[in-house]
Amino acid sequence: MDRTRLAAAARGDQKVLADLFDEHRDRLMALVRVRLDPRLRRRVDPNDVLQETYLTIQRKFPAYCASPAIPFFLWLRLETMQKLTDTHRYHLGVQARDIGREISIEPHPFSSAESIALAERLLGRLTSASHAAMRSEQRQRVNDAINEMDPAARELLVLRHFEELTNSEAAQVLGISPTAAYGRYLRAVRRLRNILEDLPGGVEALVS
Repeated sequence: MDRTRLAAAARGDQKVLADLFDEHRDRLMALVRVRLDPRLRRRVDPNDVLQETYLTIQRKFPAYCASPAIPFFLWLRLETMQKLTDTHRYHLGVQARDIGREISIEPHPFSSAESIALAERLLGRLTSASHAAMRSEQRQRVNDAINEMDPAARELLVLRHFEELTNSEAAQVLGISPTAAYGRYLRAVRRLRNILEDLPGGVEALVS
């Protein structure tokens, strides 16, 4: 991150601050989309969540610059998570989970399309043709298998493959070392591959 631009934004240059926020908008949008409760999809626009987050960023930015405890993007992510938590609490009350827990806002149960997308990213072998030809029953089995994964493992896969965090960023979010995060990630990937291979026809049935 360019310290000169951060300093300019801290001095009140709103255009620079807006530009800095926009540079990370796509990743923040991915966070909101994967963690927004499905019951709120028709009531809450992810763009509104980000707009409200940005207003908070404007207010808190000078204090962040005075004592930046975490990298800028992870601070933006933290504030976005807090805004999403507030949104859940407002609409769902006590059903929304507290941001201080290990998995702050669990990714919602994946849809079939999201599960297949995750399988594609991890296996790197599903073609558009095989994706389109996959039977509905097989797609549902993949979806169920991913949603039945251990929540901590699934959380790490979401951080890496949907939020597109680096290993170092994911480690900071989870409060563990990069080495531990990488080892946990490899185990999660192996676990997912094993789950898919246990399906009728195994992985080859998904890529043939």
